[in-house]
Parts: sequence; structure tokens; C-alpha cells
Amino acid sequence: MSTSLRAKRMARNHRRLRQQPRLNLVALMDIFTILVLFLMVNNGDVEVLQADRNIDLPESVSEQRPELAVTIKVSAADISVGGTRVALVEEALAQPQQTLAPLATELARLAALAPPLGEGQQERGRPIIIMGTRDMPYDLLKRIMATCAASDFRDVSL
Repeated sequence: MSTSLRAKRMARNHRRLRQQPRLNLVALMDIFTILVLFLMVNNGDVEVLQADRNIDLPESVSEQRPELAVTIKVSAADISVGGTRVALVEEALAQPQQTLAPLATELARLAALAPPLGEGQQERGRPIIIMGTRDMPYDLLKRIMATCAASDFRDVSL
């Protein structure tokens, strides 16, 4: 006696459902190989700028990566260059000059330690990064940037 098509289909489905599932290792190995290669390619030279806890940075998006440069950090209380405190914010705002003398001396010291500028860099100046709080006074930012420009640090990143 022959079985109906429905009975054959049901028997085939029951047989298939009773089998133990198999893990396809080839696809898994392909995925892990691609993942490892992706991580190796994107692991290049990454510089992470450490922000102090007392600096509340504004939201920002940039496509270009900053080069290794001198970093000026401006918190609510003080101004530091490369981790060394050079001036207090209150004193900097109280000065009548447009440039900040303690910051200028520290930048001159760092410029003397750095190699001389090449022909292409003389026009742009030395690179410098200024990290400041969101509520930093604009007058203070102008004075810091004027001091940087006077000290030949004209390639400013904020």
C-alpha cells in the first residue's frame, strides 16, 4: 500500500526535526577571521587625549585626527601646559596685557626643546591643542590664542 503525499511529507519533517542540530564551523571561522583582520587594521596609531575631571568639554565632532602636539588645559581654576600649572584663571583675566606672560615663557621653553620648523611648517606654525571648559570666558580664550600665536604656535586645535 502506498502512502499519501501528505504522509510522506509529515514523515520527512518528523525525521528532520528529530536530528541533532549541527554547528557550521566554517562560517564561524570566516567571521572570526574577518573580525581579527578588521581589528588589526583599525588598531593603528591612536592618541587618546586625557581630559581632567574638572574640565567639562563641549560636544564636538572632527574628521581629522590631531597630531602629537602641546596641550593647554583650561579648567575653572587654572591653566596648565602639558600637565604643569602655569597660571590661575583669575590672575590671567586680571592682567591688562593681551598675552599671558607665564604661558608665553612655558611655550617658549617648549619651542626651544622641539626641533626647528621646516619650510612648510614655518607658515602654519607649531601645532597646539587647547582644551577648555564649556563655560570658559571668551576673553580668556582670545588671550590664550594670542599668546600661542606670539610664541609661534599658530596651528591651533580646540
